[in-house]
Amino acid sequence: MTKLAFVLLLTVFGVTCGEPSGNNYFAAHEKGIQSGNVKLVEIESLGKKFNIWTKRFGNNPSVKILLLNGGPGGTHEYFQCFENFLPQEGFEFIYYDQLGCGNSDNPDDTAYWDLNRFVEEVEQVRTALGLTKDNFYLLGHSWGGILAMQYALKYPSNLKGLIISNMMSSCPAYDQYAENVLAKQFDPVVLDSVMAMEARNDFDNPNYMGLLVPNFYEQHILRLPAAQWPDPVNRAFAKLNKSLYVTMQGPSEFGISGRLETWDVSKQLSTIPTPTLVIGAQHDTMDPEHMKWMSTQFKNGSYLYCEKGSHMAMYDDQETYMKGLIDFIHRTK
Repeated sequence: MTKLAFVLLLTVFGVTCGEPSGNNYFAAHEKGIQSGNVKLVEIESLGKKFNIWTKRFGNNPSVKILLLNGGPGGTHEYFQCFENFLPQEGFEFIYYDQLGCGNSDNPDDTAYWDLNRFVEEVEQVRTALGLTKDNFYLLGHSWGGILAMQYALKYPSNLKGLIISNMMSSCPAYDQYAENVLAKQFDPVVLDSVMAMEARNDFDNPNYMGLLVPNFYEQHILRLPAAQWPDPVNRAFAKLNKSLYVTMQGPSEFGISGRLETWDVSKQLSTIPTPTLVIGAQHDTMDPEHMKWMSTQFKNGSYLYCEKGSHMAMYDDQETYMKGLIDFIHRTK
């Protein structure tokens, strides 16, 4: 029997090589009344209990990808493009709104906007969802990449695979890139106007975003006219938790001035044994050369370069991004 005939025979009986059958992939995760595989995970943090919103898409005992959104303070929604690519591979992925984000509880207390606290939150979510070293992939995009790296440093034995998407391993290095590379791509007159508003803390001035959208967002965040940005991206941006964002990132788009300002794990990457994919893009807000270098520092790292992409490369270099992500998971599952 040829290999093709064997695969076809298995398919007829609802079995695929190493993947759940079609029926099993869409099987419920919880018993009783079904709610679209949404689960509110109760966590305890700083002596209080909160509900964290999660939603599983698919069912695969060997590949479960937990998605960490960017921001800080964004939502899971911009990851919805994954629905067009991962299900046909049989990969289970899990939407997750971090505390203060989207559908999860939002405490009115900036004490909760702390990197180490978020790491412990991820660990509580992992435990509640039953993710283990045999199936747990962690994908962090932007700020989510910071969180993913910090988690992998503390809990490497829990992970099967790690994906760092569009994030550098050093905020000081990002500040230098923003100042020495990104800012210099601006028209000097536009840059002077933006810097003047930042110096006055005039971030609510409509002219501030009026200048940033065409000169920064459409060049380095998502390389489409803003009027054509996909709905999931617009919804995620519209729901951004500004308290969380400003506390940790700072109000400026040119560098980090919040609690993450001095964060730097570039010298610790070599201690992470987990198979790791680093995704960088030519037009990103993050330095693609730094992200390429990062991939050489992990004990088992690889690099995916999105030549046409920016910070949201899962949209503006979608074919490259999704193929590279899928190939990595197939190699490591």
